[in-house]
Amino acid sequence: MSEGSKGSSLAFGQVVIGPPGSGKTTYCQGMQEFLGRVGRKVTVVNLDPANEAMPYQCAVDIAELITLPDVMENLKLGPNGGLIYCMEYLEANFDWLQEKLAAFRGHYYLFDCPGQVELYTHHDALKNVFAQLAKWNFRLAAVHLVDSHYCTDPGKFISVLCTSLSTMLHVELPHVNVLSKMDLIEQYGKLAFNLDYYTEVLDLSYLVDHLASDPFFRNYRRLNEKLVEVIEDYSLVSFVPLNVQDKESMRQVMQAVDKANGYSFGDQEHRSLEALMSAAVGADFQFTSTLAVQEKYVQSQDKAVEEQVMDL
Repeated sequence: MSEGSKGSSLAFGQVVIGPPGSGKTTYCQGMQEFLGRVGRKVTVVNLDPANEAMPYQCAVDIAELITLPDVMENLKLGPNGGLIYCMEYLEANFDWLQEKLAAFRGHYYLFDCPGQVELYTHHDALKNVFAQLAKWNFRLAAVHLVDSHYCTDPGKFISVLCTSLSTMLHVELPHVNVLSKMDLIEQYGKLAFNLDYYTEVLDLSYLVDHLASDPFFRNYRRLNEKLVEVIEDYSLVSFVPLNVQDKESMRQVMQAVDKANGYSFGDQEHRSLEALMSAAVGADFQFTSTLAVQEKYVQSQDKAVEEQVMDL
């Protein structure tokens, strides 16, 4: 994986990003086990200097280079400033990362990244790390995890869409947005629309209308309309639902990531002609799978919330 070895073999992997508590570490553990069962050699790389208790088998740990508690204590920084310093320190020590990764050639990589949103929307350190990995012939896809229960709050869902779009534009990697913890999607409320409305990010004007039913948000309708306009103008954001404990759900995410980073077209595993053609033309029947997820995790109601809104 030396910088000058242009002919070296490709390495595929995922960089797992997202806000704190979205399930990144749990995802890495589940995906490591799942990919191991389908025959892939998986290496998990922990790039979160605040991650102390890791449930997965960690092959490369940034704690060997730098830790967040040490930075906070020695430089008198808070947790956010400390994380930024750690990522800049990693960026300045590419040789350490290159040496560690070289021991696992031919493996599939999972990079468990920190949970500070600013690192993916504003700061350049992690973006530069990903760019350097690309120069080392890594073909990576960003897996951006977001808590699915935000769908039950229109205001929070618009914020999630803005954050996801900003991350996609800043990180500059093939991107798969994931609604995690689908089994808890209605923990804090009911969905206003069918699940495919949120996963496919359909006509958001209905969401603005629903948001306007709240007296507080009614005063900010114009602002919400402009935010929605930006999201729809780019038309980049969509989501894949995920429950880590559901094998079929994990398979759907794996297929989406494989298509994003190009692993679908590799020769590492036996694939049927049907699977290759499906990956090539995008015939993954996402709508059907989303309906299955809705039937499993979303409680059916006698009267849909959107119908109640129309009645009002």
